[in-house]
Amino acid sequence: MTDPTLALGTRNGLPDEIALLRAAFPKDAWRGHANFGQLADFWLHVHASLRQEGANVSRIVDAFRARQIDAARFQQGFVSGLNHFLQHLDQHHRIEDHAYFPKFRQLDARLVIGFDLLEHDHVLIHEGLVATVERARALIQALPGPDAARAVDGYAVQMQAFVDLLLAHLADEEDLVIPAILQHGERALG
Repeated sequence: MTDPTLALGTRNGLPDEIALLRAAFPKDAWRGHANFGQLADFWLHVHASLRQEGANVSRIVDAFRARQIDAARFQQGFVSGLNHFLQHLDQHHRIEDHAYFPKFRQLDARLVIGFDLLEHDHVLIHEGLVATVERARALIQALPGPDAARAVDGYAVQMQAFVDLLLAHLADEEDLVIPAILQHGERALG
């Protein structure tokens, strides 16, 4: 990526010249389109699941910070929830990078720059994932000691920054992927 204004965390959505099919396929009409099928529905379902899983982890962190749950209950829910969320996210991005994004690039050369941008997003998100795991480990090691409050506050800041990047990426990806599916049909993706 050469334009720093297009970096995830800097940009405010995809510009029209990258999400060039977005205007022809407004979001509120996606599900009613003749080419909206199982793949488009599944893609949106996976993204909704990722949003929910991230929110679930944030909720348990907030409950611990508000002293609504103790350290043992927090650790149990936090570790399993975070692991599930991050593994799901990593798996989803691997499938996109290795299976779907190459097909989209071949399908419509006008969209190549957008898929290159989304792959660059994946690199940044992976860096955020690693930083989140490091903060989570520090938090778990601090439990239930006197440094737990400071550790959970540090984790919460890292997690929020990570989730903000992810949410922006998911929205941008939908603005590129779903209109492409509607334009070309799911069969074109094999």
